[in-house]
Amino acid sequence: MAAVAHWTAIALYLATTAVAALSLSRHQQATRQPLMLALFAGAIVAHALSLKFILFADVGFRFDLLAMLSLVTWSVALLLLILSLRHRLTLLILAIAPLAALAELAAVHAWGGVSPRTQISPSIAAHALLSISAYSLLTLATLQAIYLYWLNQQLHNHRPSGISRLLPPLQTMESLLFGLVAFGQLLLTASLITGALFVENLFAQHLVHKTALSILAWILYSILLWGHWRKGWRGNTAVRWTLCAFAILMLAFFGSKLALEVILPRG
Repeated sequence: MAAVAHWTAIALYLATTAVAALSLSRHQQATRQPLMLALFAGAIVAHALSLKFILFADVGFRFDLLAMLSLVTWSVALLLLILSLRHRLTLLILAIAPLAALAELAAVHAWGGVSPRTQISPSIAAHALLSISAYSLLTLATLQAIYLYWLNQQLHNHRPSGISRLLPPLQTMESLLFGLVAFGQLLLTASLITGALFVENLFAQHLVHKTALSILAWILYSILLWGHWRKGWRGNTAVRWTLCAFAILMLAFFGSKLALEVILPRG
């Protein structure tokens, strides 16, 4: 069952990628959009079944780098599918689907020697869920920011491509960006609060970098939202703040895991 779910998810993600690429054609988008979303939904369901076997090992729970990467990409894909019911987000699906397939492949076939946790308390589980939800929303916000930068460059150079004319208006995309950042910031705030309440010795040697960088990312996202609401920040200014904050946030989570699980054990 695990192998079937695993390979089905990868195959459907790749099929979604192919259909998304084809649907960017002006004449094919309307006809291929339902097929793309159906394939994407099937891939997400299969990925969820595969995650059941990835995260719940025989001897405990997996919280290693690759398992978390697979979980985050699944969460991003699920959120993107929900948003796609209201907005045409073909480019974002084209970016996420192959990454989700790669993360799924890596989680199953490249698991290192990190020992699973034998038990986890409900409070720590809640903290982990809030953290992953925040990372997922802010990942989507970052992809949206990259798209906005590209679209702004197209408009600035007076060379809008055929693809840009098939996508929602710039104002809609900016509103979606700040909505994602605001909700992601709310979840990140809840994650930091639960971490302070439930994680023992939050500034221990193996957690201090993650904690400090997460707080710094929270500060940058707060400045971005304040600048947007009070100063009217938008366009490339918003993009730069979003990318900087996200880079620090990813260093906090995946960078610390990479150092603890891959670099230091080999040193």
